[in-house]
Amino acid sequence: MAPGRLESVSTTVAEPRAWCVVVPHHARGAHVARHRLAGELDSLVAPDRLDDAVAIAAELVGNAVRHAAPLPGGVIRVAWRLLSDDTLEIRVTDGGSPAGPQLRVAAPDAVDGRGLTIVAALSKGWGVERDGLGQCVWATL
Repeated sequence: MAPGRLESVSTTVAEPRAWCVVVPHHARGAHVARHRLAGELDSLVAPDRLDDAVAIAAELVGNAVRHAAPLPGGVIRVAWRLLSDDTLEIRVTDGGSPAGPQLRVAAPDAVDGRGLTIVAALSKGWGVERDGLGQCVWATL
C-alpha cells in the first residue's frame, strides 16, 4: 500500500438468525411448531438436518404437553436459532414439572417413553435450564 493511502478492510460477521413461536399447551401445539420451523428453515438447512430438527421440536413440544405445566396463558414457547457456525439450537420453554425431563428406557412394546432418547440420538447435545418461569429443554444440531 502506498504511503498516505488508506485501504479499506471489512470483515463480515454473520448474525444468528432466530425465530420464536408461542403454541397452545395442547397436542396441536406440536403440529404448529413443526410446520413453522420447517417453513422457516426449509431453504437454510439440508433436508436431512431439517428432518432431524422437526423431529426434535415435535418430541420436545410433545413432552412439554404431556409432562409439564403450561406457561401463563396456557402456552409453550418454541424458539430456534441458526448460529454463524451452522449450529441449530431448538429451545422449548414450559411451566415446568416436579420431576423434570429424564431419559427413560422404554420396553420394546411400550407406546411411549422414547421422546428424549430420540432427541439425544438426533442431537449433538441437549439439556434443561430452569428459571423463575419454569423450564427450558434445549437441543443442538
